Amino acid sequence: MRALIVRFLAHLEGERALSPHTVRAYEGDLLRFAEFLAVDYWSQPIEAIDLAAIDVVAVRSHLAALARGHGRRSQGRALSALRSFFRWACRVGEATANPAQGVRTPKAPQLLPRHLRPGEIEALLTAPAGDEPMAQRDRAILELLYATGLRVAELVGLDWRDLELKERVLRTLGKGGKERMVPFGRPAQAALRAWRDGWSTLRERLVAARGDSSAEEPLFLNLRGERLTDRSVRRILDRYVDATATARGVHPHTLRHTFATHLLEGGADLRAIQELLGHSSLSTTQRYTHVDIERLQSVYRDSHPRARSAAAAGAPAPPPPPERGVG
Repeated sequence: MRALIVRFLAHLEGERALSPHTVRAYEGDLLRFAEFLAVDYWSQPIEAIDLAAIDVVAVRSHLAALARGHGRRSQGRALSALRSFFRWACRVGEATANPAQGVRTPKAPQLLPRHLRPGEIEALLTAPAGDEPMAQRDRAILELLYATGLRVAELVGLDWRDLELKERVLRTLGKGGKERMVPFGRPAQAALRAWRDGWSTLRERLVAARGDSSAEEPLFLNLRGERLTDRSVRRILDRYVDATATARGVHPHTLRHTFATHLLEGGADLRAIQELLGHSSLSTTQRYTHVDIERLQSVYRDSHPRARSAAAAGAPAPPPPPERGVG
């Protein structure tokens, strides 16, 4: 089974072009299942496990074991990994049935995505101060994340050739190797131009100091002239979140949620937001409608006379007085 898992992961990485992060998640889920079968379910070496002997009961037993230390989202992801693995195994002739197919996915709680209000995002975008190249880079990173809703992996994977600065549009490669075009506004354009000019000056210093003329192509670089990593972007954001006293729990993905929520609040339709975010399914995008409904309810509570009077009294508004009699 271990050899089949290795083949399946190679299929995910090579043929389906999934991100390294996703492939690692699949690997962890599948190896955890194999270890459960070997240690807890059958008490035999992983190498001796026969795929044909794995049935629905084994899959359900694994999910029950996961429930003792993992949330429902983790259980659902593990089940999804098993379904994909056995579906692939059936296709390549290594299995005759998919024991995970008929197992119901654990229902996970619907958590609304965290997003920033206009005042919060404005404070965050203006936090990098000064004309030093790194401050210019950080401003460009924050502006571009908010202007495009890119995933952080998509952001750090950008090269200068992926941008059309004059037209204010970029090309990115999303999940599953899907390419899409995403526009951005003038503030992001200005920040990118300032970063480009600042990097040119910084690069001259690097070349003079150590004769390094490489790494000119990636869009965002560190002080050594190397491509910025997603972990570095998270550290950069953490620094400015602390500086602006923005509520904790803000991550690069929060700016993606903020981008989508503000588009919806501004009147954009779900199909357009789906295309901009690179979601393969509209149902993934639809969760932002719940955020907008919450906003509308808040506006109603703060604006409608009946809602205000009820909130002030701490009780439902009283019914209207009876109509006066005639005559």
